[in-house]
Amino acid sequence: MSNTSVRVKTNPLVRPFLKWAGGKRQLLPEILKYIPKHINKHTYYEPFIGGGALLFELQPPKAAINDRNKELINCYQVIRDSLDELRSELSKDKYSNSETSYYKMRDLDRCSKKYAKLSEVQKAARIIYLNKTCYNGLFRVNSQGQFNVPFGRYKNPNFLDDVVLSSVNKYLNSNDITLSNQDFQEAVEDAKQGDFVYLDPPYDPVSETASFTGYDVNGFNRDEQSRLKKVFDDLTARGCKVMMSNSCTDFILDLYQDYQVKKVRATRSINSNALKRGMVNEVLVLNYEV
Repeated sequence: MSNTSVRVKTNPLVRPFLKWAGGKRQLLPEILKYIPKHINKHTYYEPFIGGGALLFELQPPKAAINDRNKELINCYQVIRDSLDELRSELSKDKYSNSETSYYKMRDLDRCSKKYAKLSEVQKAARIIYLNKTCYNGLFRVNSQGQFNVPFGRYKNPNFLDDVVLSSVNKYLNSNDITLSNQDFQEAVEDAKQGDFVYLDPPYDPVSETASFTGYDVNGFNRDEQSRLKKVFDDLTARGCKVMMSNSCTDFILDLYQDYQVKKVRATRSINSNALKRGMVNEVLVLNYEV
């Protein structure tokens, strides 16, 4: 079932530079079984890019990637356009693995005047630093959009992984990759027949207490899930090949009952409750035959 034989050789050093809630590195072996053939002849779309695990695994020559999280897209843009400045910034003493430095950096977004003075490079450096040094690598903001994860107390976090950053920079600059920060529906407006669209939205919660939409102050409820289904239908009507990952809930199973649904087991390492990390049921929804 695997289509790995039709994929071009990729650079293994091109990989996620952030640990992201819902990241797909653990699920890649399952996802790759269902990737359609010849995707490199068309445009790859990913409107919920997150950490970019599938993008960096496939490394398509033409892609349109998007996320509603402005801070995240800024990181991609800075790595692509201003890597030397980012290296220089992350090398400064203020980015040290200490609780004092961490909370001083974290609390910048609680003072709008100080945060407004930060350059795009400084904003990107701040997010990368916080992501690598915060508890469990969890990106989460409160209702005011303020980063609110506690210090992680890691011995030697690598927040300046120059090999990975350089490799991502090279990939983004050597290929036709567009970046955007807009609604998911707008991000796929130009998708046409033959294009491959991978949808990895915030998951439908498996219980009322399991919801995790804290990385985007706007959240993603079931009304949004239903709106995404309409986009899925529209992309299908256009002749796009679409894959979506989501949680294995009755709501999602019912919503996508007219499509192929593959149930998979995934490892989840990000959860505020350590007892709830581990293997969980997820689904891959496809509008094409493998």
